[in-house]
Amino acid sequence: MATFPPYPTHPPHPGGTAGGALGHAHWWQRRSVRYGALCTLLALSGLVILALVREQTGTEGFLVGLGLAVLPVPLLIAAFRWLDRVAPGPWRNLLFGFAWGACAAALIAIVANSFATKWIATATADPSSADTLGATVIAPIVEESAKAAAVLLVFLFRRRDFTGIVDGVVIAGVTATGFAFTENILYLGTAFGTDQLTGDRGIASVTAATFFVRIVMSPFAHPLFTVLTGIGFGIAALSAERQHLRRVLVPLSGLLLAMSMHAIWNGSSTFGEYGFFAVYAVFMLPAFALLTWLVIWTRQRELRTVREELPAYAVAGWLTPAEPYALGSMRARRLAREHAAHHLGKPAARAVAQYEAYATSLAFLRHRGRRGRAGADFVVRERELLHELWRRREVARPALDYAARVTAPPVPVAAPPWPVYGVYGNPAMPNPAYNPMPNPAYNPYQS
Repeated sequence: MATFPPYPTHPPHPGGTAGGALGHAHWWQRRSVRYGALCTLLALSGLVILALVREQTGTEGFLVGLGLAVLPVPLLIAAFRWLDRVAPGPWRNLLFGFAWGACAAALIAIVANSFATKWIATATADPSSADTLGATVIAPIVEESAKAAAVLLVFLFRRRDFTGIVDGVVIAGVTATGFAFTENILYLGTAFGTDQLTGDRGIASVTAATFFVRIVMSPFAHPLFTVLTGIGFGIAALSAERQHLRRVLVPLSGLLLAMSMHAIWNGSSTFGEYGFFAVYAVFMLPAFALLTWLVIWTRQRELRTVREELPAYAVAGWLTPAEPYALGSMRARRLAREHAAHHLGKPAARAVAQYEAYATSLAFLRHRGRRGRAGADFVVRERELLHELWRRREVARPALDYAARVTAPPVPVAAPPWPVYGVYGNPAMPNPAYNPMPNPAYNPYQS
């Protein structure tokens, strides 16, 4: 694996061909065209959803709903970013996911849910049953499919940023956070409008009850559902390219589980007076705890993968012996960035953070390669990552070595039970040219 010369050769230009001539991509294949089309789509969706929500809530209700709905967003985003700290993905993927959930997915859900509910009410002449069916069947299918589209797009078009379960969880969770943000504006704004008509105030108001249920008790509901879809795509990302059936069926299974959990949650109000609290205590909280444990365990497993895969590159001379340990410890990583920032400034801290990210991607790439799951571009991608590490080694290596020394567990060194004479350090006959004290014991791979 790590058998390249001391300095990697530059990979071929992405636009080049086998003969070395530059290929001319069609206009619709250009990155600027794709980004422009995507931004235009999201902006138009945002304008339409803004108009629809404001029409249903009124200006004052919209502002109240916006102010209350934004409260859980920073906490949820921070939680997903924390999960993604081992191999942080680019911010543009998170911005896309949040914008898709808040604009495109929310627009699809409002239009499709309204159309389906009205059609069922007209066909059955039973509006009450249509509302129940729409909430428990139509809404979970439409909403989870709309949110899953963002995960699918990142999986297909940003494949290098989608390498495992944690990436799927983060993209899915951030997308669902954006969707819940828009939905909460609608619900809270509508509740405020109802209170304006009835004159209710304080704890007894519909706004307070809606805020308690949606913002205090269950801000994680939508992320919890969609994370199941993200886990499915994450397992597919870990599968070999030849496992076509698994790469299709596992994401679909995750999507079906998300729809089922969403349906149970929406249908809790039909289970009796205390149905909501029963479903919340018996179903939602255990599911939330189980998934939280799973993603944290996966995060620790990623760190273990870093510690296990990078020593091969240390043996080949690409890394120092201490770096695999430091790169496999979140505390050591943080200390390395702080050390670089203290001595060389913020640009050096950014360089160390980039070094850590590239080294982690290299460990994951080698892990997939050893398991026969790497793509056809394995060699090119490995050279690219090694090249990025080599460019930043002068800044990153001292900081990581410092962090490894600080965080390495102590290894006890026992004195020999027999007396030592002569030049070897007899206390009665000290040799000033020789220091009998051992070097600081430090094993970077000691667990």
